[in-house]
Amino acid sequence: MKEAQEELRAKVGSFPQEPGVYLMRNAKDKIVYVGKAKSLRNRVRSYFGSLADQSLKTKYLMMNVINVEYILTKTEVEAFLLEASLIKKHRPRYNIRLKDDKAYPYIRVSLEHPFPRFYLARRVSADGAMYFGPYPSGLSVRETIRFLNKTFKIRDCNDTFFKSRTRPCISHQIGQCTAPCVKLVEKEAYRVDVDSGLAFLKGRNTKILKELTARMKDAAAQERFEYAGRLRDSVKAIERIWERQTVVSMHKDYDQDVVAFVGDYRGTMIETLHVRGGTVIGSRPHFINKFDCNAEGEEVKDWLTSFLNQYYSENIIPDEIILQVDIGYDIIKLLQAVFMERQQKKAKVVVATGTEGKKLMDLTLTNAKSHFTDAVTKADRQSVGLEQMQTKFGLKNLPRRIECYDISNFQGGGNVASQVVFEDGLPNKSEYKRYSIKTVEGANDFASMKEVLSRRFKHDEWDDPDLVVVDGGKGQLNMAVEALKEIGRPDICIVGMAKARTLGEFHDAEVVASQERFFLPGRQNPITFPTNAEAYHILVGLRDEAHRFAITYHRKVRDKTSLSSVLDAITGLGEKRKTSLLKTFGTIEGIKAASMEQLTDIPGMNRVVAERVLIQLREDEEE
Repeated sequence: MKEAQEELRAKVGSFPQEPGVYLMRNAKDKIVYVGKAKSLRNRVRSYFGSLADQSLKTKYLMMNVINVEYILTKTEVEAFLLEASLIKKHRPRYNIRLKDDKAYPYIRVSLEHPFPRFYLARRVSADGAMYFGPYPSGLSVRETIRFLNKTFKIRDCNDTFFKSRTRPCISHQIGQCTAPCVKLVEKEAYRVDVDSGLAFLKGRNTKILKELTARMKDAAAQERFEYAGRLRDSVKAIERIWERQTVVSMHKDYDQDVVAFVGDYRGTMIETLHVRGGTVIGSRPHFINKFDCNAEGEEVKDWLTSFLNQYYSENIIPDEIILQVDIGYDIIKLLQAVFMERQQKKAKVVVATGTEGKKLMDLTLTNAKSHFTDAVTKADRQSVGLEQMQTKFGLKNLPRRIECYDISNFQGGGNVASQVVFEDGLPNKSEYKRYSIKTVEGANDFASMKEVLSRRFKHDEWDDPDLVVVDGGKGQLNMAVEALKEIGRPDICIVGMAKARTLGEFHDAEVVASQERFFLPGRQNPITFPTNAEAYHILVGLRDEAHRFAITYHRKVRDKTSLSSVLDAITGLGEKRKTSLLKTFGTIEGIKAASMEQLTDIPGMNRVVAERVLIQLREDEEE
């Protein structure tokens, strides 16, 4: 190992003194760390100093690194951009990784459409549309959109249904839409309503209230009392929401994010508070484990910069980012250049100063401390559960990475399988995998499990699990053990999990009949956990998640097959036309909702076949 390190040190000494990104690999050729540098040689050589002077993370990192590669970039800004994309792609073990895979929800408005609408989006793209957020949850976005649609009479239908409407829908009938789909409102008048909704999202409530009040009085003067009443209701709704909002900043004309952190040897909680138009719209916590960053360490500048680079690679960049600590003038300038490159956005990056800045930081820190307490409490419970598993199952290592497999089929066909991964007792959805069974016909779960495990463990580049759980009893377990032996991986620890059928299967009469049983290779009697044990909760959650993931995939495959079968019955509808229909409309409901003109727009589709499609689908619906 020492000789290998010396060879690697010599190799790094020949790296160019130019900007770029470096990639560190372990013995399995897996990328375990990605970094950026103004001078590749100087930065990478710093890792090969005395271990006594290195941080805990760097010590663990360098114990695993056997090779380092680099990618040159023209500028340091390009290195920042490339680093974020490579971390997202490879998810290296020793980088800060934002584990919340569910992208933040935004409200998106495409003003290029003649009749725009508000809808939820989870990706921010440079597509010319306007984005508002991020919001704390998808539920809050949907509630806000419902309020906007109801208050400003904005359409709530998608573009496909909008194009195919021939008469107003129920939303128009109850007075919540002006029915632009059937030309009951002019573009200019509809755009006034959209602009009012945009002004609300920008926090310009005073302006909106004045405009709506003026329109209400004008409508009343013209004796349009029903319309005036709806405007009055809109005014009252805005006033109620306004009363509930917390105004924390006097800066009404631009957006701010506040970034604070708290932590100790157990990890660090990074909190981002989102202030839009002077009003808090939500906050987002990110718990980073102790190996990735330590709030008490000396590398705050490094991991905080990495966090900001990744966080704003996909999220809206505000007008101002307020930080808890100073990360340095040079880094701030680089980040601002990166932001400009990404979203053509000039953003200020400042340290919290002054009365208002400190007030915002105190609020963010309060949230960070609360979320940190919740996170470490949960992490402590997970650690106890993992230790319980290690003891009960006789494992050499703490099962930090657990993989669970489940097979799903329907009436002996369409076999699929799921692979679910828990790390430190929590789901890591980026590591989930789905398998379509290729070599097994009929409902043979044993053979299907053997195929899945064989395929999975051919991937040496994936991290090995500390424990594998298969959904099933001794039969499934034996098949899984056989599969692992055949592919030369008998070293993988594996457990079978199944529900008890009768109370008599247990020697302990106090164990309830629904208790889960865990089977180990070579052991006759099953192992059980008390239902209040942390290990029990983790394992049951793991199995249920694997089952859910497999069922979801199987339904998707089955629905696609079912849809194809319906279309197969239509005379004259060949594979190309059928494929085009599926790509364009996606579902039977989407095809049924399409107009004759939309169907005939499909390449190769004539009016005769289009009529057959609609007639067949309508007959199926009546049956």
